[in-house]
Order: sequence, then structure tokens, then C-alpha cells
Amino acid sequence: MNRILMATKTYYYALILLILASLYSCGVSKFIPNGESLYTGSEMGIAANKEIGKTKKVSQELHTLLEPEPNSKILGLRPGLYFHYKSQKKNPGFLNRWLNKKFGEEPIYLSDVNPQRIEQLMLNRLDNRGFFYSKVSSEIDSTQKHAALRYHAELQQPYTLEQFKLDKDSLAIYNDISKTLTRTEIKLGQRFDLELMKYERERIDQELKQKGYYNFNPDFLIFEVDTNRYDNKKFDLFLRLKKNVPKKSLIPYTIDSISVFPNYSINTDTLTPSRATTINGISFFQKEEFFKPKKLEPYLLFGPGQKYNSRTARLTSNRLSSLGTYKFVNIRFNEKDTTATDSVGSLSADIYLSPLTKRSVRAELQAVTKSNGFAGPGVAVTYNNRNLFKGGETFGITGNFAYETQLLGGKNTGLNSIAGGLKTDLIIPRLLPFSPKKFKYAVPKTKISLGTDFLKRSKLYTLSSFNTSFGYTWNANKFAYHELNPINVNYVNLSNTSEEFTAILEKNPFLRQSFEQQFIAGLNYTFTYNELVDPSKRNPFFVSTSLDIAGNTLNLLSGSKTSIFGLEYAQYAKADIDLRYYIKWEKEQALVARLYSGWGIPFGNSSTLPFVKQFFSGGPYSVRAFNIRSLGPGTFNSVEDGTSSFFDQSGNLKLEANLEYRFPIWSYFKGAIFADAGNVWLTNEIEIPEDEPAESREFNEELHAKGKFSSNWAKELGIGVGLGLRVDIQSFVIRFDLASPLQIPYLPEGERIRTPFLDGGSNNLIFNFAIGYPF
Repeated sequence: MNRILMATKTYYYALILLILASLYSCGVSKFIPNGESLYTGSEMGIAANKEIGKTKKVSQELHTLLEPEPNSKILGLRPGLYFHYKSQKKNPGFLNRWLNKKFGEEPIYLSDVNPQRIEQLMLNRLDNRGFFYSKVSSEIDSTQKHAALRYHAELQQPYTLEQFKLDKDSLAIYNDISKTLTRTEIKLGQRFDLELMKYERERIDQELKQKGYYNFNPDFLIFEVDTNRYDNKKFDLFLRLKKNVPKKSLIPYTIDSISVFPNYSINTDTLTPSRATTINGISFFQKEEFFKPKKLEPYLLFGPGQKYNSRTARLTSNRLSSLGTYKFVNIRFNEKDTTATDSVGSLSADIYLSPLTKRSVRAELQAVTKSNGFAGPGVAVTYNNRNLFKGGETFGITGNFAYETQLLGGKNTGLNSIAGGLKTDLIIPRLLPFSPKKFKYAVPKTKISLGTDFLKRSKLYTLSSFNTSFGYTWNANKFAYHELNPINVNYVNLSNTSEEFTAILEKNPFLRQSFEQQFIAGLNYTFTYNELVDPSKRNPFFVSTSLDIAGNTLNLLSGSKTSIFGLEYAQYAKADIDLRYYIKWEKEQALVARLYSGWGIPFGNSSTLPFVKQFFSGGPYSVRAFNIRSLGPGTFNSVEDGTSSFFDQSGNLKLEANLEYRFPIWSYFKGAIFADAGNVWLTNEIEIPEDEPAESREFNEELHAKGKFSSNWAKELGIGVGLGLRVDIQSFVIRFDLASPLQIPYLPEGERIRTPFLDGGSNNLIFNFAIGYPF
């Protein structure tokens, strides 16, 4: 094992030296043609008086106009440009041609830049932002063979709004426009802003479409500016309709009829069904009943006689798509003859629903490599039956099997574990027993699960479990997600324990008691707020928090006894929170910060959390400079050898922090530099019986002395740094992380700090392989 780690370390340093040597040879000045200067980029400067105030936002907008982008640099050099020039030789050779094809860049010269055009674009942008009569100039900053541009903008005092008025007449639509202006973003005292006026037109259009104006268009609105009444750079703003707007665009529309085709296919004649069913005035057409009309009707948020509402139509489409039954949802509105009245129009709505394949089977082959030396293959097979009871229900069965063996573990080499499980889910697209109409954004779902799992670890034990749950999931909006399981039951059975594992349990009362509580029943709730689903957000925020409470109901049913059905049940309360903040900028670069904390409190019938509910630290999704589940509690460290490496170190309190800088390398390859810190601790004492052997009593005292949470917790953090490579192919990510400890909590105080990648001998490198980003 030591030889392998030393070889890895030597290879790592050799690779760095090779890269640096290659970059050093990438000078391009000698290839630049005579009469040309390589364009190295542009800078932007702004001059404004104090009365104008902050100009940061204006500066950012002007920076977006600086073009073209210069050739890319790595450590101050331009390898892409170098590979291009090398490929232009008379006989470039295969390697140079290949490097140019994969990494080469066409040169950007100063002659390719048009400063006059950029200046004009900047002046237009400043005019649009109210800085009329500003000045923009540019100058060339050049050295031999290289040149940059410097732009300078001199801002004039902007025009500010003195009066905003709707210039209306007798048309009824003006009353609705007037109501929308109570929520306008245009305020008195603001400077002239053309983008804000465009936004206001779009906002008014959206609100009118929610009031029935099916044919309205934002281009029908016009803003007019009057500066003649003022001499001090103020203006009046007037909003009105353009002339010759079509009459049908000025009236609201009512939905006259609704037709739904629950089993529509473009390949078959599904528009001439043999029968129709009408529910609350909505007609459902299907030759054979595919989806029960009375189950489908509640998902439609609009009905006959209601005014057209674009938001309601969009939400209805989202709800139908989220049923899990349909791959395509198409809602078409058709205008009817409106000659009977010129004040209200009439629409018919046709809803075409194209089903997914009713039954599907998916198989996944998996290869698992863990940082504790275990590796092996796995397989998972999933069967889905959609629209099982013709009400959008989905029934799924998932079976999985995995085999792992320890390839590089010294004395533990050859140890193995076998894991498998079977899980069934029934997902009902409504919140029983409530109506779906109460939830406007998306379809709430009821989920019923039943499953069993087993884990056999050679020379140690077999752990089998049975679990069932009943709960609800729903999206409150685009970002907020809720999951509530009022019934969550888990039965765990430890069997086939070896003498060696029995000895471990006898020595470790904390571990023994965590396995004794076989029955877990309670409720759990999870709330997630995730802004990552919106790609337009530059600095998205993510928070997920959960609450898990077990044993209270059983305590009432059992009359305060410690067991039910002959099984000892657990009582505890557990909560955690996961916070993440992403700072993104150009070229797929991002800085990600994460904080995690969790705390579990056993009470009543329990002195420890069940083993499956405890917290662990270390590994590819945690503190990557330490092996999986090897940190803590506190400064404690398992010194056992042999099969005791299976013992995962745990606690009932966890604190963790991560910071990661992500950047692109080339194509699908991404890089990362990261720092992690974290550990687990104990916050409660375990009562040891008087007849407990002295060895186990000493072990327990040592465990709690070193593992107890105290004011010195910061000195007990496991801290590590590292760098990573990710292969990111359309959101499927294969991740390689190489990390090294900076602070090792289980070493004597004063010896815990070390130099990463250098101190620590053969065990100062931890290699992590994982699927997906760590957070």
C-alpha cells in the first residue's frame, strides 16, 4: 500500500513538472506576423461627478460590450494560440495537427477590433440609461507585438423622472391598465431607463393576459417622453396605446368550451372518439378509457365560463406534465365568432395529452470504489407501471445488488460485503384526502413505500432491515419543495455476528447500544429551497433542512413501556440543515461555500441514536482528506486493526464546512481546488451497568472523554485541502479528488497541524472517486 501511495505521489509531481515545462515553451511572440499586434484585451474607465452617485452597475454593462475576447491564457501563457501557430508550419506533423484541432485558437489581432463601433455601442447604452450627451473615447496601449485598448467614458448628469401618467381615453382596457400601474417599477426621481420601460410593457402585458386579453401584445403600448417643460434635466413620461391597435386585442376573452383528449397520439385517429364524457362542463374524448375523467378534471385550473388567464393555462400545463403519465401536453386556444358583441371575445380550449409508455424497465450496471479500499460491481433494476389505476398512479419496483471486496487493505485484503434490497413505491398524484385544486403550482403526491435491505459483512455480521412509509411531497413554487412522512417505520435485525464482532460490541457499549434498538417509528419532514433550478441566477442559494422524530406515538400506545410487539423501540429527535451559496462568473467559474450542521438527541427509551441514524464524517462527499466515516467523535480514533476497519466512527452532533473553486479546463473536463473541515461529536453520556467488564468501561470512558463536544471544538476539526478533476458530460459527472490533511484531530495537541501533500509520509494523500459533485 505504501509503495502504491509513493508511486502516486511521484507521478503527481512529475505531471506538474511536465505541465509547467510545456507551458514554458509556449511563447507566441515569434510567430506574430510583421505589421500585426496581438490583441490582449480591453479596459474600461468611467468619470462621473459625485452627484451621479454609484456607477458600478453602469460600468458592468459597458464591460459586456468590450469585444472580441482575447486569446485565452493559462499562467500568463497562451497554449491554444501556440498550438495554432505550430500547426501552420509547412510540415506540422500529426501531433501538432491533433493539438491544434483539440486545443488550438485562431489569433485575435488588433486589426480585428473596431474601437469606433464599440464606442458607438457604449454611447447608445448610456443614452438608454439616461446619460444623454456623454462622451466615450479610446486609446491603444501597445508594446512590441502586443496591444490593448483602453476605453474612457465621461458621464453627464442623467435625466430623472418628474411625472408619470397614463394618457387614456374611453376604452375599457385603460381601466385594467390603470390597475396594473399600482404595481409599477417606474418611480418618480428615477433616471431615464429604456430597459425598465421595456420591462414595464412586458409586465403590463402579462397582467392583462391574466385578465382575459388573449390577443394583447406588449408592442401595442408606447412610452412618450417630454423634456420641454424643464431646464434641469427632468422629464415627464406618458404611457398610451398605439394607434390602429386591432379591436380584438382590446377586449377580454371568455373560455366557452373545453375538450380534453387523454390518450392523444399524432400517429392515430384519436380526434374522432366513439364516446365523450362530460365532467363539470368539460368534455373528455377517448375511445377506450385511458384516464378516468373524474380523476383528471381536478388538475385543470380553468373551466367553461371563466376568463382566459395565461398564468392559469401555464400552471395547468405544468400540473398535467408532472403527473408522470404524459410526455407531451399541448393546450390550444381557438377564437370563436365574436360578431354578437364587441366587448367580450369567446375561446374554445383543446387539451391534447400524449401518454408515456405504460411499462418500462431500466437496468443500471455500477462500479463502486470507496476511499476505505473497498471496490466492486453492482446492478440495479427498476420496473415502472404508469397510470396503474387510470388515475395517474405510478407503481415501481427497484431491486439492487452489490458486491464489494477490500483490494488494498493490508491485513484486511480479501474481506468482502454483499448488499441487496427490494423496494416498491406507489405514487398517487394527489394529496389524499385533499383536492388537488388547493395546490396551484404543481401536483402534490402521496407516496407509499415498502422495502427490505440486507448487508452481509464477512467475518462480522449480517444486518437486515424492513421499512415502510406513508407521506406527501409537493412543490410550493419553482424553488420550494416539501416532503412530509407522518408514518415512517424501520425494523433492523442484527444477526450472524462473528466472535470477533461480538468482542467489538462487548468492548464498545456505545456501539452495542446503538444496535440494540431494532424498531424505529416516527415522522420526518424535509424542506428544500433550491435556486439552482434557475440558470439565470448568478448567485444561487440552496438550503435543505429536515426534522426526524421517533418513538413518541409508540410510547403512548405501549403505555410508557420500553418495547412494543416484543421489540425495543428508539426515541429521539434529530434535525439538520445544509446551506450552500454559489458565486458564478464568466467561463463556467464558480466559488461554492457550504455549511452543514446536524444534532440528534436521544431521550426516554434511548441513550444513543440508532446506528443508522447517527452522523458520520469523512469521505468523498464530506471531508475528503480523510477516509470515509473515519473522523471522530472528537479526537477519538479507532486503533484496532484487522476487521475492525469496518467500524464506522460516529456521533450525534456534526459540523462541517466546505469551500470549492470550480473552473473549466477543456471541453468536458473541469477542475476544482477545495478546502474541507468537519467532525462529529458526542453530547450525551451513556450509562454503563455496574457489572460491565473493566475493559469496556475503560473504552467507554476514553470514547466520551475524547469524543465529547466542548468549547475547543475548532481545534478538533479535521481539515484538508486538495484539487480535483471532473468529467462533466451533460450533467453526468465522474469526479476524481486528491486531498491531503491540514489538521488531524486525533493526533496529540500541538502536533495536529501539518503541511498538506508534504508532511505525513505515505498516508498524506487520499484519493476519492465518486459520481456527481460533492455539493
